[in-house]
Amino acid sequence: MTRARPFRRVLVANRGEIAVRVIRGVRAAGLESVAVYSEADRGGRHAALADDAVEIGPAPAKESYLSIARLLAAAQAKGCDAVHPGYGFLSENAGFARAVEAAGLVWIGPPPEAMEAMGSKISSRERMSAAGVPVVPGALITTSGSFKEIFALGLPVVVKASAGGGGKGMRIVREAGELSEAISSCRREAAAAFGDATVYVEKYLERPRHIEVQVFGDSHGSVVAIGERECSLQRRHQKVVEECPSPAVTPELRARLARAAVDAAKAVGYVNAGTVEFLVAPSGEFYFLEMNTRLQVEHPVTEEAFGVDLVLLQLAVAAGGKLPPLPAVPTRHAMEARVYAEDPEGGFLPQTGRVLLYREPSGPGVRVESGLAEGQEVGVHYDPLLAKIVASGATRDEARRRLSAALGETVILGVLTNVSWLHRLLGTPEVAAGAIHTGLLETLAVPAPPPPPDEAFAAAAAALSGMSAPGGASAPAFPDPFDGRFRAGGGA
Repeated sequence: MTRARPFRRVLVANRGEIAVRVIRGVRAAGLESVAVYSEADRGGRHAALADDAVEIGPAPAKESYLSIARLLAAAQAKGCDAVHPGYGFLSENAGFARAVEAAGLVWIGPPPEAMEAMGSKISSRERMSAAGVPVVPGALITTSGSFKEIFALGLPVVVKASAGGGGKGMRIVREAGELSEAISSCRREAAAAFGDATVYVEKYLERPRHIEVQVFGDSHGSVVAIGERECSLQRRHQKVVEECPSPAVTPELRARLARAAVDAAKAVGYVNAGTVEFLVAPSGEFYFLEMNTRLQVEHPVTEEAFGVDLVLLQLAVAAGGKLPPLPAVPTRHAMEARVYAEDPEGGFLPQTGRVLLYREPSGPGVRVESGLAEGQEVGVHYDPLLAKIVASGATRDEARRRLSAALGETVILGVLTNVSWLHRLLGTPEVAAGAIHTGLLETLAVPAPPPPPDEAFAAAAAALSGMSAPGGASAPAFPDPFDGRFRAGGGA
């Protein structure tokens, strides 16, 4: 195994905001970083920030960021001796981890065996049940003959792709007549998205919270839990706002969740950073959902609440170090909002465009994770996540108010984003009170966006972004300063 040994030069096998985050961590550790970029990411922020960078292929991810051969060639050409995968792309691909180690490089992540054990939701459920970790009652799907076992769970149920994530290959079934079509559609979606059409069924829990526990293991046998994160604010099973700690988790529940998460990690010989996800019923009972065998998108809220640096810990553990003493309880509250290139007033459809103006917020307790830069083209090839705005405070309400203010200061012109929608979401009574659950955003009435600015402001803003004033022959768009949206020619 090449996993636990010193290294000096790290290939960051990713792009965008997570690549920037890891590169900064590598620099803080006194190591050198090498970025990779596709043709579409030439001049990208992550490539400019790294000590060195190499182009690895065309814009389509399968020809660049998902090409194991090209990534390894880049690592070898630039003299790297370790690889950090970030999240997404190949971060949970055991084959990539094995290829990295076979090339004599250090894999900054969990053992491939642990990734495989937790990569299938079906096999991970079985392992967790054997380890004494509670799992949601469920049933495998083989033929229509298994429907009897499914109906015995009681409706509603949820059909899930075994290799799925992010809401893909998932359907909630409330009526018996819907089950067959739900299974078929989930199989099709799972095969297209993950190359694996295997699906299974779980009892659907009404109004649960989605709580995840940050775990960390080293190669010396230590496994610890570093608090929980509240991830219940989701739209179509995709998280949009996360926080640490959860406003609903008591010290007693926190201890039980931590024990279950550590048991889950130990059951697969886990090393490095990982996240064990649970559904918590209104009664306080909780059930294993899945394990993400990588650094999580929302890791900054744990860092801010506990005063730790998870990327530095990843690097230290991958180099063979022991975990240091870590805080048992959070000292602050932190919240994170995910900024997407999408149109909330148009069904949240992904958006494209060139970033004409970008201004990040600042202030006490504000942190920005972003790979965005002015002039960058936001295209169709990659995930629409542009940035993460994080705020922390002594209390939840202080963190929420700081995050709201930071979103109000965020300016992204040239591509539609959800910045204004996030700001309005944080101001709703339910979110302010922490009275949230995974189905809340399906019914929550988020206030409408503010009206567009007047013509005088539009002319000034258009000039700032290098555009002609409204009324010109090109009938240019003008910005809503709160929303980051463009509204064409002075109309709404």
